[in-house]
Amino acid sequence: MKDSSGLEKTIGYVFSDKNLLRIALTHSSYASEQKLGYSHNNERLEFIGDAYIDAIVGTRLFEIMGNAHEGPLSKFRADVVCESALADTALRIGLGEYLYLGKGEDASGGRSKPSILSDAFEALMGAIMIDGGFEPCREVVLRLLNDKIEMAATGRLSRDFKTRLQEKIQEKDSKSGIVYKIVDEKGPDHNKIFTVRVSVNGRVIGTGMGSSKARAEQAAAKDALSKGVN
Repeated sequence: MKDSSGLEKTIGYVFSDKNLLRIALTHSSYASEQKLGYSHNNERLEFIGDAYIDAIVGTRLFEIMGNAHEGPLSKFRADVVCESALADTALRIGLGEYLYLGKGEDASGGRSKPSILSDAFEALMGAIMIDGGFEPCREVVLRLLNDKIEMAATGRLSRDFKTRLQEKIQEKDSKSGIVYKIVDEKGPDHNKIFTVRVSVNGRVIGTGMGSSKARAEQAAAKDALSKGVN
């Protein structure tokens, strides 16, 4: 686990309350293992961060898409703030390397799990909001998500990987059968991680994990697309 000052440098924000930063980086598995109590994991800050990221991204899309109706604005905002997009940004800033994880979660690859990374990213933004106020939070969110916002505004960012995969596969053969299958399921009922494999005519073409079956299926489709499946 790295010194969190490196993360502060990367995101361009220095915390006045370092304990707040630590809580933002503390996963529930670590808090439970260390018997720290609920207020010492990042779930409450995740709640705050989720709300403000939605508002900041939505406002920015409203500003740059002057002729867009509510429907497209809502869809594009959802594309930017979805689990896969936030996890991708978290990976880019190396957020996983700074997280406090329980031993089991760490050993099972928790530092690269999309659900953990996206939740931690939301918690980090929530911590900035509490520590410094709205304007610093807005600046960091826009700086880190600017590429995603611009891609969404021009229709180049879509979270519906299943539809895209189906279109690609059926361009080649309209009769091809795409099947999504859950191959693993871990964790308690309130915090499960599903692993899904997607196959075409019996051939596995992608694997993905997510905090729900739907998210795991999207991740599997994204994996297949990233491998150049057509």
